[in-house]
Amino acid sequence: MNRTDRVALTFERLSAEGRAGLVTFITAGDPDLETSQQLMERLPGAGADLIELGMPFSDPMADGPAIQAANLRALANGISLHKTLDMVARFRQSNERTPVILMGYFNPIYQYGPARFVRDAVESGVDGLIMVDLPPEEDDELCDAARTAGLHWVRLVTPTSDEKRLKQVLRNTSGFIYYVSIAGITGTRSAAAGAVGDAVGALRQHTSLPIAVGFGINSADQVRQTGEIADGAVVGSAIIREIERNLDSLGVAKPQLLKRVSELVSALAEGLRS
Repeated sequence: MNRTDRVALTFERLSAEGRAGLVTFITAGDPDLETSQQLMERLPGAGADLIELGMPFSDPMADGPAIQAANLRALANGISLHKTLDMVARFRQSNERTPVILMGYFNPIYQYGPARFVRDAVESGVDGLIMVDLPPEEDDELCDAARTAGLHWVRLVTPTSDEKRLKQVLRNTSGFIYYVSIAGITGTRSAAAGAVGDAVGALRQHTSLPIAVGFGINSADQVRQTGEIADGAVVGSAIIREIERNLDSLGVAKPQLLKRVSELVSALAEGLRS
């Protein structure tokens, strides 16, 4: 299948510009479907180079309190995997350039039907998948079909991945590597820049794929430091917390939510452009 490889084109463009990319994470349907859609459409203009869109799930075991709460808000508002894919399709009506990577857990996809999911994801304009709970030993569940259809399979590499495990993890990986900078859940603490730099340097000995670093990156300064050692900086919990700060007591989006979150993303992006 001939598909535009937005991920490769984006990292080529970033390399030509001499900077790393900002990868922003939001949860589909948080705090509600329409606000989430509008936010997704604003992210590139605010400075996001790639978008990770979380597929809401009731038990996001790798995520910290902020993203767990975002999942629950989205599910309470009736978000589904079908509606998540429809968000991407609507986004593609006005944006054909920015890569969209779906991130989440296998259970909702299993319920949806893996073959149907892959087909619908491609048709919606999804560029790749990050599946937190599918190790290389289970590539036949989804990875093989996804890659055959032209979707990138972005894997997580952690500080505990030894050389033997790394070879298995990298075997079917494409698009970029997501280096998890801490051993733990999202949005709780940050790794020392020196330790992350050493880990990214060691990882480059095993792959030529771009490396994006995430977990614990919450400020423009941390984004800048990450951009000096990696090809991308992933920010999720800080954005989700800003969404939460702009909800009223009933969990409804305040009028300033889109503006405030866009301003945060712009400030984070400035760390890679200044």
